Amino acid sequence: MTEIPAAAPKKKNILLSFPRTFWTANLMELFERGAYYGMNALLAVYLKDVLHFREQSVGVLQGFVYALTYIGPIFGGALAERLGYRKMLLVAFSLLSLGYFAAGNFDTYGLVFLSLLVMATGSGLFKPIISGTIARTTTKETSGFGFGVYYWSINLGAFIAPLIMSWLKGFSYRYVFFAAAAWCFLMLLPALFLYKDPELPKSTKRIGQVLSDALKVLRDSRFMLMIFVYSCFWILYFQNFGSVLWYLRDFIDRSPVDRFMAGLGISFRFDAEHVTVINAGTIILLVVLISRLVKNLKPLPVMTVGVLLGAGGFLVLALTRNAWMFVLGIAVFSLGEMTAHPKYYSYIGIVAPKDGVAVYMGYAFLYGVIGSLIGSNFGAVLYERMLTPLAPRAAEALKAGTALPPDVAVKLRLFWLIFAVLGAVCVAGMLLYNKFFAEDTPRTNRRAWSIMLGVYSLFVLAGLYFFVESLFLSPQVQVRTLVQSLILLGLGGGGLTISLGGKKTADATSGSQGKEDR
Repeated sequence: MTEIPAAAPKKKNILLSFPRTFWTANLMELFERGAYYGMNALLAVYLKDVLHFREQSVGVLQGFVYALTYIGPIFGGALAERLGYRKMLLVAFSLLSLGYFAAGNFDTYGLVFLSLLVMATGSGLFKPIISGTIARTTTKETSGFGFGVYYWSINLGAFIAPLIMSWLKGFSYRYVFFAAAAWCFLMLLPALFLYKDPELPKSTKRIGQVLSDALKVLRDSRFMLMIFVYSCFWILYFQNFGSVLWYLRDFIDRSPVDRFMAGLGISFRFDAEHVTVINAGTIILLVVLISRLVKNLKPLPVMTVGVLLGAGGFLVLALTRNAWMFVLGIAVFSLGEMTAHPKYYSYIGIVAPKDGVAVYMGYAFLYGVIGSLIGSNFGAVLYERMLTPLAPRAAEALKAGTALPPDVAVKLRLFWLIFAVLGAVCVAGMLLYNKFFAEDTPRTNRRAWSIMLGVYSLFVLAGLYFFVESLFLSPQVQVRTLVQSLILLGLGGGGLTISLGGKKTADATSGSQGKEDR
């Protein structure tokens, strides 16, 4: 008698393998990121053109707000694991709703600043909860697809929301903030009725342990050197929320894009918020292809190519004022971003101390703190000093349909070349780091410690100069410059204190070990 083989079990649809909490988390990510990128796509223009804040003032505000969104997850993750994800989601969405709503109701610098800091606190608390939920509601077999859905939720929110905000601002810019507040407030409903805490690890970190880990990482000069080098690329990135938006409004004839869209039967006005749309749209279209192309390649070469592409995007901005070339420049930068950044985390796993990879991965985001604090302030100050005085003459030329005056064109080119060169410096720094500092040895650590002392000292010297300039070398106290000097002094002084303290601890430890050996 012939034995009939049993039919192979039908393969389960991967979409059906995820629990409800997984989809709820991605829904909340979509709305939260939509609120965040939708508002930030317009924030710099709103603060300058509607509330009439100076670019330098906007740079100070954005630098602190964006930095807080990167610092917040350190404590947000620890609090969520101790108190529960669902409870912290309710806190996060409450702060987000309050922050956005208040920012849309106030028009004084201090109150807008405070409102956006409340928003940034909520955003920082929210981030680790969703990524943690995705990790705990997927398996080894489904995690790749699960995180793919998660990243698509982020970019889909960043793509759709600015288009909606573009329509809302036609009624009032305040509606942009109210919409962001409403989206976050609505997310309290799924947090209350649909979301369930995933199974959390039994041992959770106390806040003291979090601070201890942070100090350990910050004292590692070799790791911090890499963070500072890679942060140069993120100085470029944060121009997309400041100087790039002002440049589009002040110096680009946007009518060719408007006419093209009108030819398609679409009523459209190319404006600042579409920079974020181009960035997210490029990533949505190409990220799968790029991921497959670089999947099996070593991290450093891929990062190098990505940063060079990013610098190339700014080079395009430097060489032409054509609206379509502007779009190309943003798209090229976005291509560089999606190429370089995923491999950055792979590189962290290679250069971090082998007994602390997990801890170091938790602080890999420090590039965003440095990039936002320096990038937002540097770009705003440079724009205000170099380009703002030229804007009236550029407006006259754009209105008349004539070419920009030669001296204006030269300064515009120089402005963007500074950032393109900074990208090239980042590439050179990464290659040198990989050659001389990638291995974790006493020699490389000592060498990195000496270099970081020099970097921190430069920050202190620059901070002292601007501190003196703001108080004594100007006809009146320059409050914004004073704040920027304090940022530099904080980065430099804090870095010196932590590094020198770490060196003493290391020397004491090695000395005691030497006595025990004897």
